Amino acid sequence: MNAFSERLKKAMDEQKVTQSDLASKTGLGKSSISQYLSGKNTPSALRMSMIANALDASVDWLNGSVDEIDGSGHLNNLPVETAAKLMGVGKQMVRQGLKNGVFPFGYAVLMPSGKYRYYISPKKFAEYTGNEI
Repeated sequence: MNAFSERLKKAMDEQKVTQSDLASKTGLGKSSISQYLSGKNTPSALRMSMIANALDASVDWLNGSVDEIDGSGHLNNLPVETAAKLMGVGKQMVRQGLKNGVFPFGYAVLMPSGKYRYYISPKKFAEYTGNEI
């Protein structure tokens, strides 16, 4: 198994999501999800983003790039409001920077509802800004 397949299984177990549930949430086939879980295939960036959104996880955590899990077992995410305050800028500037890929400490994902979800790695944020969290 690779990091993605292990973390996919963990996220699905934590949220009590079955392969069928995940297929319904993402529009992906159950056979694709089965192959991801077994480690036979790895999803494209777009599909990985869809899976991450459905499981309320970050792509970076799912693919093994970060290990930031808080004590409850969930991905540690810094709120936009906190990041903006620590940087001394407005929330909209942080949101726009995440949407445009300007900030290396996080990213924005467009949800099916048309709204964005923002992910900020506390560790990467602290390294980039020099602010302690």
